[in-house]
Amino acid sequence: MAREARAEMIAAVGHADLTPDTLKLVEAELRAALERLPAQRSALARAGAGVPVAFGRAVRAAGRELVVVTPAQGTVPAPLPERDRGAVGELLSLARWVHLLAYDPDDRDACVGADERMITECRQLLAVWDGSPSNGRDATAHLVAYARAHGVPVEVVWPVGATREVVPDGPVWDAGRRRGNSRLSTIMGPVPTATTGKADQPR
Repeated sequence: MAREARAEMIAAVGHADLTPDTLKLVEAELRAALERLPAQRSALARAGAGVPVAFGRAVRAAGRELVVVTPAQGTVPAPLPERDRGAVGELLSLARWVHLLAYDPDDRDACVGADERMITECRQLLAVWDGSPSNGRDATAHLVAYARAHGVPVEVVWPVGATREVVPDGPVWDAGRRRGNSRLSTIMGPVPTATTGKADQPR
């Protein structure tokens, strides 16, 4: 697919441990962000619970088309972790297209690599991020830095009153050890692309 044909999309990433009330706030903020963008631009999200579903709902409410990136084994969709299955059912019902990408949805490094791939194929990123650094469970800060390093504009979305779930500390994740990860490969051509807007302003 020519890069020019893929230049009208916007992606979203964010913390996986947002509270239910925060996800409602985030959905409204994402819809507001989408409504500021040119109407022809579509949206791109990796299959999962939390922010992807809030983004998918916002995309539908804003009258836009959604592309969902799902994991694959060979040329068929891969089973998703149990925590994501119900949410992904809703996401797929909201999607206009589904794109298969070969990565292991149970492997954190592979999931981050899939997000990186999605970002590099985009022109704009909406990041649901509270400004905290990445750790063993969460790579949102890393993905924001990755987007900026690759020249992808980032709009940070963090509504007033937003909170995250309190979870026990986990092992520290080393972003550097993932380089050269062979688990990632595209199966159905490049992931679609993102374009637009506002840059680097936390809310």
